[in-house]
Amino acid sequence: MYKTKVIAGVDIGTSKVTALLGEVVEGRKLNVIGLGQSSSRGMLKGEIVDFHQASDCVHATLLTAENQAGVKIDGVYLSQTGGHIEGFASEASVNVTSDDGRVRQEDIEQASALAQGRELPENRTTIHHLRRPYRLDGRMIESPVGLEGDRLDISYWTIHGDSRKISDAIHIINGFNLHVDDIVLAGLATSAAVADRDQKAHGALIIDIGRGTTDYALFLEGRCMKAGCLPIGGDHISNDLSIGLRMRLKQAESLKLRYGSAVVEHKDRTEKVWLNNDFEIGDRPIPIWSIEKIIEMRVSEIFEVVRKKLGVLYMPEKIASGVILAGGTSELRNIVKCAENVFGIPAHLGDNSSMASGELKESQYSAALGLLHFGLQYQNEQSYAKHRQSGIFNRLKTLFKV
Repeated sequence: MYKTKVIAGVDIGTSKVTALLGEVVEGRKLNVIGLGQSSSRGMLKGEIVDFHQASDCVHATLLTAENQAGVKIDGVYLSQTGGHIEGFASEASVNVTSDDGRVRQEDIEQASALAQGRELPENRTTIHHLRRPYRLDGRMIESPVGLEGDRLDISYWTIHGDSRKISDAIHIINGFNLHVDDIVLAGLATSAAVADRDQKAHGALIIDIGRGTTDYALFLEGRCMKAGCLPIGGDHISNDLSIGLRMRLKQAESLKLRYGSAVVEHKDRTEKVWLNNDFEIGDRPIPIWSIEKIIEMRVSEIFEVVRKKLGVLYMPEKIASGVILAGGTSELRNIVKCAENVFGIPAHLGDNSSMASGELKESQYSAALGLLHFGLQYQNEQSYAKHRQSGIFNRLKTLFKV
């Protein structure tokens, strides 16, 4: 009989830590049974800057989730984000050498090994090799085995990060006497929750804007062609308001929440709102046009940087599902319109309705739900067991060398 396993999706963000517990039944069904959430401490732009503070809040979150579910966690799927994450395209080609000219599994394995063989710089660790569609004699093929051809091309988008920063996050989980089964890029985890298979097949750009980072993933023909992370998020909008309008950061955050808009709605520059809205000493009128203009400039810049990062892969005609927005900053008014202005394609707010109900449909749980999706997807697959033996275990062994 298949042993029931409890896995946790743990998302350590700049503003909050979320742990979702899922019970895997018979290796193919998952029930969400526990939730823990707390404000982050010791985090900056998605990276750990105070190990002890970060450990305390993560451990408290895990304990809450376990107590709510009444079970112990068997394994953890941990999200990765931060400005240290980078990526590159790696490609390889092999000639089909079988007597009948048909592609064999050995050809794919040889091409894959060559494409993934590029050595990383010192102190860098692979997070994902994301395979793009195969090409057989220039034709895009989903599964080339058994097809006749001369030349097989394979390409990956390889994502890697700073070994020490990844190690810090894993050590926090280990400090709670838990094992990290795998690490997953936060943008991919979010994509699993807010975009279904059909949306990805028709082309989709998922952008998750948090407090300290912006994660993105571009899907074409059902495959993730490029993904990454920017060390820019909602905090930068508040900081721009603080500097531009000469006020404390806390006041700027409050103004953003009360009057913020990602596009300028108020054209009359004489229309004003009160800074503190209490009419006491220190309160003063602020042009609402200025608030909206500063926010529009920063949000537009975030989207423009993402578009630039995508380069030639950004082909509007191939992204029929449009831009899907997630993360806390996606709640900003008119952010959908701002995205449409920059990318020139339809945009909408994502939700987790295909994976969850009730409060878990909110975008703040997208990454953690997506992590559970990865955990479920790989629990009973022999191919993934092989991947874990050759991939994550060896990567972790490298990280913990002394």
